[in-house]
Amino acid sequence: MGALAQPPLPDQKAASSPTLAKIEKVLKNKTKMLKLRKSEERGLAKISWLNSQHTFSFGHYHDPEHVGFRSLKVINEDKVTPGAGFGQHGHENMEIISYVLDGVLAHQDSTGTKGIIKPGEIQRMSAGAGIEHSEMNASEIEPVHFLQIWITPDQMGIKPSYEQVSMPSIVSPAQIDLIAGPNVQEGAVKLHADVSLYRVMLQPGATIDLALNSDRRHAWVQVARGSAFVQNQIKVGAGDGLAISGENLLSFLGADEPAELLIFDLY
Repeated sequence: MGALAQPPLPDQKAASSPTLAKIEKVLKNKTKMLKLRKSEERGLAKISWLNSQHTFSFGHYHDPEHVGFRSLKVINEDKVTPGAGFGQHGHENMEIISYVLDGVLAHQDSTGTKGIIKPGEIQRMSAGAGIEHSEMNASEIEPVHFLQIWITPDQMGIKPSYEQVSMPSIVSPAQIDLIAGPNVQEGAVKLHADVSLYRVMLQPGATIDLALNSDRRHAWVQVARGSAFVQNQIKVGAGDGLAISGENLLSFLGADEPAELLIFDLY
């Protein structure tokens, strides 16, 4: 009886054939995602002293399709009438950021910290094991307009803490600054989470790119004001949010009006 025929050894050249390359490209592209969350689709809480728009489920507003993105849990765009605000209330195990667009915001908490937050500044409060605080409009004349952001921390039960800094000055028509993260320097606040937060400032027609920390990261783009194009294809305007996965380089182009964007680099 003759010897059994042996199957041919894999051909290295065949393994890198155009067909296989196409399959690998398709599989890779399946992980890519660009999902737009339009401003007008957000939840709304409106009472006599507050107009609040919720990007994600919050309070009485629940949308099973929008219950946060990765470790980013809350982005509320709040407009508070003069002299009003959120009285003393408690939080636990959350990194809370206040980002003022217009007006002045007064902060006070149970650690004894007091502060006035203005445009161009960023505040971080780590609720940790538990903290009581209030956020009030510091003006009796002008409304305050700000973003409140919640991020899940990496460690539970840490000692509560507070930090407030002035962000870098705007010196370029296209500028990116790290304003919060686990490893930061001057002009940024420290987060107890593997999240980096960048501020992007763009004039119409200006372009700039941002590389994420790795190709396994995700990003959320929140438009604070103005308009821009993201990844050279999606136009976003004030209040819009954009979820991005499967991309390690983000591209921004200023559109019709000066833009102010917040970019979250998330695990």
